[in-house]
Amino acid sequence: MTSRDGTPATTSREGTPATTPREGTPATAHRDAGPAITKAGTAGSRRRGRPPRTESADTRDRILGAAREEFSERGYEKTSVRGIAKAAGVDSALVHHYFGTKEQVFEAAIEVAFAPALTMRDAALAGPVTGVGERMTRLLFGLWENPASRAPLLAIIRSAVNNDTAAAALRRLVSAQLLRRIAGELQAEDAELRAELAAAQLVGTVMLRYVIKVEPLASADIEQIIARLAPVVQTHLTGD
Repeated sequence: MTSRDGTPATTSREGTPATTPREGTPATAHRDAGPAITKAGTAGSRRRGRPPRTESADTRDRILGAAREEFSERGYEKTSVRGIAKAAGVDSALVHHYFGTKEQVFEAAIEVAFAPALTMRDAALAGPVTGVGERMTRLLFGLWENPASRAPLLAIIRSAVNNDTAAAALRRLVSAQLLRRIAGELQAEDAELRAELAAAQLVGTVMLRYVIKVEPLASADIEQIIARLAPVVQTHLTGD
């Protein structure tokens, strides 16, 4: 059999004439050809655990909020990245994506819990140095008297008391964000020691009143505590 132009047509093995493609017409794809490649390269290639671009911007805050709850209820040692992810309703890979390790999640939680304390620090240092002890004492206890700001601080301190890794993370933040900043405002050769002694006076009282709840300190009038404590803090900071 010949084609229209007189050229003999080839036959298949079964003897059935094979059709000759018309000139200029692209050949059809083979049946076994793989799936078409999408614009992105492959279909469904988004890494597991990563949020789509349209996901709400509050995902990180939701994870951090869940982490604070987990650390508060379970402590540092018993809290896991998987537990945080489950509480936040996300994949564990997403927690690692935003924060990294459990220790880094804890450090981020500390920063959030201590944000009011950092604001307090700036306010305490804003006035004359002669009144810094009273301002620092009043502002700090104002944070601890407020249940909303006290709860996250309690959770962080309890975790730090029971775990060395958590304690190290808290120590780094307190040293870098509080003590060194306060020491930098003091005109003394032993400024760092003075800042640490003042902080020890305040933190020790906080521990006894709010964490251990030793009486009668735990139920004493807050104004009475401030009146007695502020001059001591001032002496540590600026006294001879």
